[in-house]
Amino acid sequence: MAHGILTIENLTKTYPGGKRAVDNLNLRVEAGDIYGFIGHNGAGKTTTIRAAVGVMEFDEGVIRIDGHSVKEEPVLCKSLTAYIPDNPDLYEHLTGIQYLNFIADIFGVASGEREERIRRYGDRLELTANLGDLIASYSHGMKQKLAIISAFLHEPKLLVLDEPFVGLDPQAAFRLKEMMHELCGQGGAIFFSTHVLEVAEKLCNKVAIIRGGRLVASGPIDEIRGDSSLEEVFLEVVEHEK
Repeated sequence: MAHGILTIENLTKTYPGGKRAVDNLNLRVEAGDIYGFIGHNGAGKTTTIRAAVGVMEFDEGVIRIDGHSVKEEPVLCKSLTAYIPDNPDLYEHLTGIQYLNFIADIFGVASGEREERIRRYGDRLELTANLGDLIASYSHGMKQKLAIISAFLHEPKLLVLDEPFVGLDPQAAFRLKEMMHELCGQGGAIFFSTHVLEVAEKLCNKVAIIRGGRLVASGPIDEIRGDSSLEEVFLEVVEHEK
């Protein structure tokens, strides 16, 4: 049986003032999964993601990455994970290649491997020619491509993305999907949020729907979808929850 690369048990996060952003959420992402996390803006997607990657404290529950607790072994968990937020903050005073070498240093990627991977992913995303330029000169799409390359550099077990396709041109989006499939083929797993349901429907083998901080449906996409489209199911579930 596939084992859990990301397991979230009874996750609860309440913000000051009492707003419960995530309410007793349970999820399991297994090796080989491309797991889509679907919900309206404000449903709790980003809060869940930030808790899972260790950049946000949470009140209750346990999150494990490849069996290790995010709270108890934060550095180990981060070493197994790559995270691309919806608006990546890059060090704009560095050049693209300086940034990638900085990330490779943090994750301990050997020089031969890093050169090969930077060239391979840089070529695929058509960014190699711009790696000598300052990140400050990059367009939004170029910054996103740089963040994607940096995420794949240490061959993470778990890749977590928040709205990864917003702002990518069609060719870059296609390349990213290819890279996601390859990572999963090597035994990794992907957990990503999106509100573009067509993308989730084509790309994911599993999905979870969140509304108001609570999980309202989760499992293999064919089971969730049944004979309808994911869009119809999503709208039905959300209406029913009201």
